[in-house]
Amino acid sequence: MEDATLAFPSDAPPLSVICAAKIAGLSLAVDPGLPSGSPPVLRFSSGKELSGTKTLLRYVGHVATLPNFYLRGAFETGEINQWIEDATKFSSGSEFEDACLRVDGFLSQRTFLVGYNLSIADVAVWSGLAGSGQRWESLRKTTRFPNLTRWYNSITTEYNAPLTEATSAYVGKRGLGKPIAKPKGTSEMQITSGTVGKEKTVSSFEVDLPGAKIGEVGLRFAPEPSGYLHIGHAKAALLNQYFAQRYMGRLIIRFDDTNPSKESSEFVDNLMKDIDTLGVKYEAVTYTSDYFDQLMKMVEDLIAKGKAYVDDTPREQMQKERMDGIESKCRNNTVEQNMALWKEMIQGSERGLECCVRGKLDMQAPNKSLRDPVYYRCNLVPHHRIGPKYKVYPTYDFACPFVDSIEGITHALRSSEYHDRNDQYYWILDDMGLRKVQIYEFSRLNLVYTLLSKRKLLWFVQNGRVEGWDDARFPTVQGIVRRGLNIEALIQFILEQGASKNLNLMEWDKLWTINKKIIDPICPRHTAVLKDRRVLLILTDGPEKSFVRILPRHKKYEGAGTKATTYTKNIWIDNADASSVLVGEEVTLMDWGNAIIKDIEKDQDGNVSRLTGALHLEGSVKTTKLKLTWLPETDELVHLLLVEFDYLITKKKLDEGEDFLDVLNPCTRRETSAFGDANMRNLKQGEILQLERKGYFRCDAPFIRPSKPIVLYAIPDGRQQTSSK
Repeated sequence: MEDATLAFPSDAPPLSVICAAKIAGLSLAVDPGLPSGSPPVLRFSSGKELSGTKTLLRYVGHVATLPNFYLRGAFETGEINQWIEDATKFSSGSEFEDACLRVDGFLSQRTFLVGYNLSIADVAVWSGLAGSGQRWESLRKTTRFPNLTRWYNSITTEYNAPLTEATSAYVGKRGLGKPIAKPKGTSEMQITSGTVGKEKTVSSFEVDLPGAKIGEVGLRFAPEPSGYLHIGHAKAALLNQYFAQRYMGRLIIRFDDTNPSKESSEFVDNLMKDIDTLGVKYEAVTYTSDYFDQLMKMVEDLIAKGKAYVDDTPREQMQKERMDGIESKCRNNTVEQNMALWKEMIQGSERGLECCVRGKLDMQAPNKSLRDPVYYRCNLVPHHRIGPKYKVYPTYDFACPFVDSIEGITHALRSSEYHDRNDQYYWILDDMGLRKVQIYEFSRLNLVYTLLSKRKLLWFVQNGRVEGWDDARFPTVQGIVRRGLNIEALIQFILEQGASKNLNLMEWDKLWTINKKIIDPICPRHTAVLKDRRVLLILTDGPEKSFVRILPRHKKYEGAGTKATTYTKNIWIDNADASSVLVGEEVTLMDWGNAIIKDIEKDQDGNVSRLTGALHLEGSVKTTKLKLTWLPETDELVHLLLVEFDYLITKKKLDEGEDFLDVLNPCTRRETSAFGDANMRNLKQGEILQLERKGYFRCDAPFIRPSKPIVLYAIPDGRQQTSSK
């Protein structure tokens, strides 16, 4: 950056420009000597000038070396510019709290204002808050804006040194105080990188793509449409997006649709749904099937050059010969013989069905992937896009390097499980005479008690062990979202793993802990009592006529709305609570007050059947041991079905060669009937709530009619046991 001086009135420093420059490590001389009311000016040593806070902020974002600090794709850059415009509302008295409320709602499922990186949009809004001084500090200490406070605290923590330096000089001597500790298990701000003086903030993904150049990187996320996107694919998708944004490159979605026996349009549609759910931004959607004619011409060229041949060896024998390094009897067929058999394959004839095309690589190579891999096979199943036009289809190993090179991919990101096939990838590209593509490896995301093989997941679907690919027990994106996972928690969890090549086995508890920290501050609270052996508590001095109070659905978050709570003389409580109380004990009835238990009735088996008590509303809730949830005895209660899930298998990790069918979990779903407060009639499908003292739930089936229960899926919170014993 050219040497420059930032001039501004002493009573109106452009805090966002100063903060952005300090975060980016840019050196600016300052001159607070402009007349009051003047716009800030950036004066360059060349004599040129730029004027206005917004213009200067964009300039700093443009020249900063931080990846994606300002210039991104057209849409996200437009979003950044819009936030810069909106940031001015934080300096307007009447609009300040309205602006806080709007941004708080926007941040309910986001870590940053735009995309997955810190941008000058974040700096602009952060500076607007910090620049308001005590007004924001007072609001920050309340619980009115939990998402905005979380976001503000994260940026403050990550960039405490430069931001404190700026605010101490231009907002107040107190600055930002001590850094606010990050909650364990969160990853907020971890994907941001930048130089501040001589310090560097390093993200989990802070690695370099070999040979990558800004503006010239081409990446692809290439799922096979043979299932739904699962958590392992999500890591690959987000990692591709991260590097595309970091290097200001392009990302395409390519469907690797080379096996019509496994693929369908349903899977394509749902993969696109999952990609959109993850918020992955891409330039185009392509299909390997777009290149079938070119791939067929390429394999014919390789046959003509003696670099490929047609083999009619039976599959099992071929596999054994590859293992033993024995050349096929067909390896030295003439070009004419190979082309004749290739034509039989194209026609899908009986003779052609006996054959496959193999690359002529190195049958004695220690790396067995180089031992003449299969390039083409016959398949008479119609293709989901093209129909019955083709009878031959390329293998992934043959098609992938070709399409990568043709589509301008510079770096192919693949999980380390493909490591042994990298040499094959490069060999095939060389034989094709195409531009080289650089492979970059990252570790596969492995989770305990979890199968990620689409073949194994398909078994559960086909055998009716789950409801479908979106079943809440599945590790698919749709499955875990249906179970109650906030997509932002998934993104944070995956970004924490970064681009590391180290193999590790992750615990689900860490993901659910992140999820709880996102949903707890904003999800509404409701009450439920388990149907089985529920106990009636009769309050002798309770209201003879029921009455209703309007209470907040979340005491610390106004955005959750309100609910109507009915108070009656007779109330229901859980059997477990009724069995815990003693005669004469004072307990707290939540959202009401204290009561004293006067009498306990039991049945012939010794189970509590009825309680009698008296209200003691002047009693202190701080002195009671038991805080009881309750429901009024009324016909307005709704029927609930509470569903808990367990892992599909009983072993944390399968051993090499171990069959997953040997470790199937016999019981993966448990249902409990309950009653809920009448307000739950208004729950929407997908809404997340907390049942007081019972945990977090997601509404899978909302209220339809009184005879049909509302179905609530239990959401793990990272602390409770999630595996059956």
